[in-house]
Amino acid sequence: MRSTFSVLPYINRSKVKADGTTAVLCRITIDGKSSTMATGIYCRPEDWNSKTGSIRTVRENNCLLEFRKSVECAYEDSLKKQNVVSAELLKNTLAKKAVIPVKLLQMGEMELERLLVRSKEINSTSTYRNSKYYQKYLTDFLASQGKSDINLAEITEEFGNSYKAFLKRYKNFGASQMNKCLCWLSRLVYLAVDYEILRANPLEDMEYEKKPAPRHKHISRAELKTILETPMPDPLQELGRRAFLFSIFTGLAYVDIMLLHPHHIGTTSDGRRYIRINRKKTNVEAFIPLHPIAEQILDLYNTTDDTKPVFPLPSRDEMWFEIHEMGVAIGREENLSYHQARHSFGTFLISEGIPIESIAKMMGHSGIKTTQRYAEVTDKKISRDMDNLMAVRRLYGTGEYRENKLSVKD
Repeated sequence: MRSTFSVLPYINRSKVKADGTTAVLCRITIDGKSSTMATGIYCRPEDWNSKTGSIRTVRENNCLLEFRKSVECAYEDSLKKQNVVSAELLKNTLAKKAVIPVKLLQMGEMELERLLVRSKEINSTSTYRNSKYYQKYLTDFLASQGKSDINLAEITEEFGNSYKAFLKRYKNFGASQMNKCLCWLSRLVYLAVDYEILRANPLEDMEYEKKPAPRHKHISRAELKTILETPMPDPLQELGRRAFLFSIFTGLAYVDIMLLHPHHIGTTSDGRRYIRINRKKTNVEAFIPLHPIAEQILDLYNTTDDTKPVFPLPSRDEMWFEIHEMGVAIGREENLSYHQARHSFGTFLISEGIPIESIAKMMGHSGIKTTQRYAEVTDKKISRDMDNLMAVRRLYGTGEYRENKLSVKD
């Protein structure tokens, strides 16, 4: 006789972490007896739909669907092999596939394995690659204390402060990089809390480094001119150069250019070509009238076959090296990154006096505050603002406007 089997995911709304998320748990019930286990998935309470047992955010909900599928497969497999299965037995079977470590670095290695699998699913290795560095710094810190690992139960706030001092003194990290390392440490400890190895996170009150307000980096007009005049000898590097320039003149992020298809390209009644596409990051529509240089680049690639993307681009991680090499080729001292192209688009438009509402529409921003970050004060903008002020004084000032020169008497 086949047993009754159900899987019920749920969250504990009263147990929310500092980042505003809570763990998604799963109650497995077989023949009226249940057992609960962690799924390793987190979401914000407001994103949880208790009626459907789903998460509103696509990424986390897909992970939950995969987890439920793994539980059902394990149930069918156990039933087929043993002809009997219980909730506790099924939980133990699933737990054997992911033994929960009780030491810090072991927990980090387990999390890295999960991130590696995830990086292949989303075709992006940046999070996994950076996390490997954070794991290494944690390993170096423990080695400096003569330890190969440490029990999670031994971690205290003093341990976290010592790690901060190590990063500052021996790694010479700034606030941003240091905080990322601390986030990785805290992430591993929170996992221990979720797996009920620890009752609470001892690092919860640890202070992070204060960092300056974010500043969008962009290339200069002189560097843009150099990139325009410097074709790359390698085909992949030249593709990277053209995509970089296309981003400068359209404001599209790399992932949006990868997803660009011919149907996103249109023409107005007066013959002006444009791009209309929903951004991958925000799902907000971007409407971009095409600059002549962007049109020239576009005409070099696929603009007719809608079964293929316009640009034959590889993954962003692979193209990162090509963009870096281009920065070296043009003699740029700082590293050149692809996202600087999008920042340059916003900054150039601001410096030309384009209304911020129009820029927000072209860049597909979900809010005007995001666009305002591009309104950095440049030398050209300061000069133009001063010219405008002088013009206003000429027109509306009381009395005649005169340019006075400083005179010095002997």
